[in-house]
Amino acid sequence: MAMTPRERVTAAMNKENLDRPPAAIFTQSATIGQMDATGAAWPEAHKNAEIMAKLAAAQADVFGFECCRTSFCLTAEAERLGCTVAVDKKDAAPMIKNHPFKFDCMEGVYDDPAAMMPIDEFLQGGRVAEVIKSCELLKKSHGENYCIVAGTTGPFTLAGHMVSTENLIFGMMMAPEEVDKWVAATAPICKAYAQTLIDNGADIIQMSEPSGSTDMLAPDMFEEAAGKAVAASLGATKNGLGNVLHICGDAYPIVDKMAACGPSVKGVSIEEKVDPYKAVEKVGKDTVLVGNVGSVKPLFQGTPEEVKEGVFRSCDAGFGIISSGCGIAPATSDENMKAFVEAVKAFQR
Repeated sequence: MAMTPRERVTAAMNKENLDRPPAAIFTQSATIGQMDATGAAWPEAHKNAEIMAKLAAAQADVFGFECCRTSFCLTAEAERLGCTVAVDKKDAAPMIKNHPFKFDCMEGVYDDPAAMMPIDEFLQGGRVAEVIKSCELLKKSHGENYCIVAGTTGPFTLAGHMVSTENLIFGMMMAPEEVDKWVAATAPICKAYAQTLIDNGADIIQMSEPSGSTDMLAPDMFEEAAGKAVAASLGATKNGLGNVLHICGDAYPIVDKMAACGPSVKGVSIEEKVDPYKAVEKVGKDTVLVGNVGSVKPLFQGTPEEVKEGVFRSCDAGFGIISSGCGIAPATSDENMKAFVEAVKAFQR
């Protein structure tokens, strides 16, 4: 008897034997093609739970992917906490325009993170509340047959949104104790948000921590700067199917540290910059690897045949869930999205 998409993703998250992995975009999944097909489009889909849920389900409804993924950016939490965010384009993600708190190593002036909005208030308004509601709607409309994946921002990245990432990274050398204060303050917010999403219908949290990449931090800095806070937030949630940590860039030097970020982190999501065979060799025995088909090349800039080649490589290497290596570019063609699904569903182990 054929498995439902929900059964297949659940089995993959539990590292059970499957004839093939699921095709499921765990990172940002919306495209212009999906928006046009469903009538649910940015920027409204960032702001309204009903429209958000409709677009979140579109990867499954339009192309046949095997999950639904809600939230399409890493700015909802930051906006709720005081950042000015431009949420105004159909074909581009929202952009943070300012950082509300002062963190100046040269002047030695640092705002107190205690001034941030209390957690209970944070969860009750703005786009954060719309994402939470979208999980409820998706659970009702698609939860029987599909796992609901909800995207969130990691605590180190969120701290950078509050004070500017450049200031935070510079502060690791000049004022590490102040950096620690900010990351320690954002971790409980990230944990509460992730848990609330699970409590309201999400099966899996996919947390993105791009500021923890090896482009930003030396590999030996990851655990102290970002890993501990991820473990205290994403790694400490309960009652879901297990969560996935995503980090951009060449994550190979830290992929084992990513996998060790707490008991509820069952998977790591990585880009095509990581050789999939080496990643599987390093952590694939105990960790669900998610990815790592290039979101720019081949998905956005390549041909359907190149997409199929990229998909086959991740499948053949032994990735548990075949997804894009990073967020899908909104202008990615329908043809390439369809080729992705077809290639995964044709693969047999």
